[in-house]
Amino acid sequence: MASLCLNLLPAPQPSFHHPRKLLETSSSSSSLVDSTISRAIGGLKPIVVTGNPPTFVSAPDRRIVAVGDLHGDLDQARRALQMAGLLSSDGQDAWLGKETVLIQLGDILDRGEDEIAILSLLRSLDMQAKAEGGAVFQVNGNHETMNVEGDFRYVDSGAFDECLDFLDYLEDNRYEWEQAFVGWIATSEQRKKYQNLPQSYWGPWNLVKRQKGVIARSVLFRPGGPLACELSRHPVVLKVNDWVFCHGGLLPHHVEYGIKRLNWEVSQWMRGLTEEDQNPQIPFIATRGYDSIVWNRLYSRDLSDLEDYQIKRIQSILEETLEALGAKAMVVGHTPQPAGVNCKYNCSIWRIDVGMSRGVLNSRPEVLEIVDGKARVIRSGLDTASELQVVDYT
Repeated sequence: MASLCLNLLPAPQPSFHHPRKLLETSSSSSSLVDSTISRAIGGLKPIVVTGNPPTFVSAPDRRIVAVGDLHGDLDQARRALQMAGLLSSDGQDAWLGKETVLIQLGDILDRGEDEIAILSLLRSLDMQAKAEGGAVFQVNGNHETMNVEGDFRYVDSGAFDECLDFLDYLEDNRYEWEQAFVGWIATSEQRKKYQNLPQSYWGPWNLVKRQKGVIARSVLFRPGGPLACELSRHPVVLKVNDWVFCHGGLLPHHVEYGIKRLNWEVSQWMRGLTEEDQNPQIPFIATRGYDSIVWNRLYSRDLSDLEDYQIKRIQSILEETLEALGAKAMVVGHTPQPAGVNCKYNCSIWRIDVGMSRGVLNSRPEVLEIVDGKARVIRSGLDTASELQVVDYT
C-alpha cells in the first residue's frame, strides 16, 4: 500500500533558491518549480504557484476566501462554502466561485466522521475551479500531522468507519487513486444511509469492526500511505499575494529556516521519504512543539489575559515575521474564537477558526473574504442561514 504514494506524487527535487519554470499539465506532474495552475480567463492573468507543495502564489485580481477548521463536519463545511458563494446548494457540489481562490486552513481531520469526504470535496472543487481561472488550496494543521504520526486520540468513531469503507472502496477501484479519491464525496453519501442503523445491529462485531477501522486508518495515514501522500500535496505555510496563511502561526525563526524548505521537508516526511539518520528536528519546527507552525497559539491568545508589555512583544514578533516575508497580514486557524472571526494587532493577524464543527463548538460558519487587499467577514444570520451578514474592515 505504501508504494501507492509513489504513483501519486513524483518526489520533489530540493531546489530552494533557483526554481525552474514548468507549465503544469496535470495534478501529478509537478516538482519544486513554478507552475501555472489556471489559464487566463476574462482578461485575468493566470495563477502562478512556486513550490511543491505550493508555497508562494501569485493570484492577480482574484477574490480570496479563507475558511477555518472543519474537523470532519461535512454539513458545516458545505454551509460555509455555500455562504461564500463557492458551492452549489443543489446537492451536486458544483463550483460557483469562478476565478475565486479558496484557502482552507487545516484541521479537516479529527472530531468528526466525514474527514475523507471533505478532502474529496475540496479536491473536486479544485479541479473545477482551475477550469474557470480559480483554485483551491489547503494548509495542513496539527491534526493532519498528528494522524500521519499515528496519533489517533481525537478520531471520531465514525471516522474509523469511514476509513474502513474508503479502503474497501479504494480496493474496488483497483487502487486508481484519482478516480477513487475524487469520487468518494458522492459515494460517501450512499454509505451514510447504512449508518443510521441502531448500534446494536452490529452486535458483538462492534469491537472487531472498530479494530479493523483503526488498522485501515493506520494504513491510509502512515507516512507513505495513500492519504498521507494526499496530505503531502499541501503546505504548512502558504503566501498568496501579500497575505500569509498557516494553521497555528509563523514565527521569525520559521522564516529564517525557509518556508519553502519547511513545506518540502514536511511533504517528504508524509510521503515516507525521510531518512532515519536525518536531523530529528526536521520537520520538528513545523509540526511539533508549542512554537511550531501548526501548534503555535501566540497570535491567538486573548489580549485581555496579557500585560501591555506582552502585547507589544507579540506585535513586534508578528511585524518582524511579516516584514521578513514581505507580507501585510497573516491568517491563522487552530484556536476557536467564540466571538467569531476577528483581527488583532492593527489587523495584521486574522483568527478565523470559529469552531464550526459539531465536534468543537457547533457555531455558525464564518469565512474571511479578501478583495483588492481589503478584508471582510461573511457570516450567516442568527435566525436564518439565508440571511448573510458582512462586516467590512478597511
